[in-house]
Amino acid sequence: MSQTTMQGPTRRHLSDRRVIQLFIVPTMLLLILMNIFPLIYSLYLSFTEYSIISTTAPEWVGLQNYRDILSDERFWENFAITGRYALYSVSLQMIVGFGMAMLLKEKFRGSGLLTTLILVPMMVSPVVVGVFWRNIFNPSIGILNPLLGYQNLETSPEWLVEYPLYSIVIVDVWMWSPFVMLLALAGLSAIPDYLYEAAAIDRASSWFQFWRITLPQVMPLLIIAVLFRTIEAFKQFDLVMGLTGGRPGTETVSVRLYREALQGQFETGSSSALAYIVLVIIIAISNLYIRALNRVREA
Repeated sequence: MSQTTMQGPTRRHLSDRRVIQLFIVPTMLLLILMNIFPLIYSLYLSFTEYSIISTTAPEWVGLQNYRDILSDERFWENFAITGRYALYSVSLQMIVGFGMAMLLKEKFRGSGLLTTLILVPMMVSPVVVGVFWRNIFNPSIGILNPLLGYQNLETSPEWLVEYPLYSIVIVDVWMWSPFVMLLALAGLSAIPDYLYEAAAIDRASSWFQFWRITLPQVMPLLIIAVLFRTIEAFKQFDLVMGLTGGRPGTETVSVRLYREALQGQFETGSSSALAYIVLVIIIAISNLYIRALNRVREA
């Protein structure tokens, strides 16, 4: 009588490589469909004359869209406004944010609560911030002019009319200085205490400690903050539209891009070319910041 051995079903195990493929490949395909394809298609459209509301197919025009934009004085005016806005807002954010970080680096009673309250502006929607500050700047019902000592309505400045770009800068600094403060606090908390102790033993002044210890140690994070805020400044749209509606003097490159792409004749080809010009400018500026960051790290 033959004996039969009863064997259960064999369990097949997936290799680690196979598991990685099962998870990574669908994700990569999804990213390609959602990111890479629109980039390539919009790049193609930038070389065509095309409107998204038109029933005609895109007509290839080569570099004509880029030549028209770069020879347009209005583009350079938009770029100058964007550049001034980025310079003013980012510079003030670095000063205000780093100053707040220096004040909050020492722990005291209620410092955690105060830090949380300072971070609130950057958590609010830019559209809500625009409406909120538009009321503050209002010469009739706003509280800014009375706080500055303007009691007569006839002599009170209309901030969003007389100083529109500076008004946007003030709001942007109020909103995003906490972001710089957060990065600076992270850098300050990572500085070893023995560096300050050694400097104190050598009787180094507070000013010397700041320039030779504090600032060099925090500089990499400050450069990263400048990089992020500069990129966001060149893409600024919602805050400008919420405060001034993009009126003359505040029409940044992003506002013009919106108007060409989604208003009027819906010039999809021309707006795509403008978007890639802005992309090249941002990449160039980012490379400058990254080189500066690498030099600071190597020092």
